[in-house]
Amino acid sequence: MSSELKKVLNRRSFISAAGAAALAAPAFAQQAALPSNGSVEIEEDISQAVRRNISSFRTLDWRPYFSDLKNGAVLVDISSRALHYWSEDGGTYRLYPSSVPLTPELTKKGRTKVTRKVVGPTWRPTPSMKKRNPEWPDVVEPGPDNPLGTHALYLSWTYYRIHGTHDTRKIGRRSSNGCIGLYNEHIAQLFDLTKVGTQVLLI
Repeated sequence: MSSELKKVLNRRSFISAAGAAALAAPAFAQQAALPSNGSVEIEEDISQAVRRNISSFRTLDWRPYFSDLKNGAVLVDISSRALHYWSEDGGTYRLYPSSVPLTPELTKKGRTKVTRKVVGPTWRPTPSMKKRNPEWPDVVEPGPDNPLGTHALYLSWTYYRIHGTHDTRKIGRRSSNGCIGLYNEHIAQLFDLTKVGTQVLLI
């Protein structure tokens, strides 16, 4: 390859990379500038959160975590902020970005299972949420203001859910009071894939 051709290719690579960075910058700036209205919990340093999420977003094998795939299996990796799903026959695998609890104190880890599935769930703050936020309503019916989004998978742990969210800023961040959140389109897919009895493990 001639030195002149190398110069041209290197210049093109630089321009392409610079263009991609310029296109991405407004999105990050827009996210960072979004205000919190008191009901949306967002990390203080969004850019750091995004970098950590992208670098650790990876596929996993189910075998180190489950003895079998009876009823299917859901693995939530709190560190990488990702939810993994395997079907009972092992033929279907899905990987979804998720929101995770704000603090270690709000984070519950271990084994549970899906006990109920609800389309258009009603949201009620837990007693501890109400204590921290007495101005919050006692109940929010299904709709665009509902923190549970369009679908919810209720777990055997009291107050814990895997659910959707209408606030897409929350996904990929520490932003919940204990539940695991997905984009509404992703929770709809997971809702169809899972059943009552599906194994769930949070690590």
